[in-house]
Amino acid sequence: MFTTKKIALVSVINDLVTDNRVQKTCRALIECDYEVKLIGRKLPESLPLPSWPFSAERMVLLFKKGPLFYLFFNVRLFFKLLFSKSELLYANDLDTLLPNYLVSRIKNIPLIYDSHELFCDVPELLNSPFKRRIWQRLESWIVPKLKHCITVNDSIASIFKERYGVSFVSVRNISEKPENLIPKTRPELGLPSDKKIILLQGAGINIDRGAEELIESMTDVKNALLLIIGSGDVWEGLKQKIVSLGLEDKVWMIYKLPKSELVQYTALADLGLSIDKNTNLNYYYSLPNKIFDYLQAGTPILASRLPEIEKIISAYNVGDFIPDHNPANIAKKINEMLLPEVLNEYRKNTKKASEELTWKNEKDKLLRVISEASLEKTARGKNN
Repeated sequence: MFTTKKIALVSVINDLVTDNRVQKTCRALIECDYEVKLIGRKLPESLPLPSWPFSAERMVLLFKKGPLFYLFFNVRLFFKLLFSKSELLYANDLDTLLPNYLVSRIKNIPLIYDSHELFCDVPELLNSPFKRRIWQRLESWIVPKLKHCITVNDSIASIFKERYGVSFVSVRNISEKPENLIPKTRPELGLPSDKKIILLQGAGINIDRGAEELIESMTDVKNALLLIIGSGDVWEGLKQKIVSLGLEDKVWMIYKLPKSELVQYTALADLGLSIDKNTNLNYYYSLPNKIFDYLQAGTPILASRLPEIEKIISAYNVGDFIPDHNPANIAKKINEMLLPEVLNEYRKNTKKASEELTWKNEKDKLLRVISEASLEKTARGKNN
């Protein structure tokens, strides 16, 4: 379709639907007068694409994981970017950076790099030194050459600055306040009315996220139902653990939902959990999206004492921390927090947190990066 607007191509390796950071990025680009095309991949279990104010395409690949998947994904993405009209490229995470960087050099157009995590420090790579070295070499080759870089919090921005001498703008993935939300009741969602609801949500419920110990802790948690909503590498193993412990009535697993449906469960939860383990730098310095989702829903938080999370919970007094990942100690802390007087105090404090921690403030920083990249494109055009 003919358009007079500038075109931005946004790349991400996931299936698009549950990545709310990327969706907010696309909307910010639209505010900067770009026509946006989002490119990702399609999986057998991918949810249908919703109606967005930008176009989206999901590539179908023969391989679903492993070295051949990354090879074919990057080759496909390279040619798609190369032969698509664009004035700006936006790469999400290290696994989309190489084709974006090469095309930005070939076509002489600006590139924004948004690193959602310390990619080279995730457990999957720490357990595979050869693969980790490959990604580290790629990162150390490209990142020092980049001009427009974003990441998810100040701690990770400082690490990138120390490693590569490049400034990363911290844009936290703060949730947007749901608009025109018509809350559903517990019976409408099939949830019991006579139990407290504990929630662990996330699209990356993987190794060392604490889910296994959380399930074990439910044997000692009183009058409560644990909901695990999302997906991840340990998903099937968690199902088996629930059955082996006979906890089918106390732990329910719900596969990943669109944000519009997930917020209904978040709003009804009495307690939201984020209990990643301090086993690697990526987890240690993480600031999961769910923290902001819980706050926007008015849900108190129980979390691991990790630096970026602790800053928020302590500043606003909206929750507490597990002492360790011993299931008995997790259960004890959950039981303490589910006392009505404790929950009410924390819930009251979430109002101030949700008013001050807004996507608008973070978006302003993102808009400045987009504007700087756009000016670079204009300057390049004048010099050609």
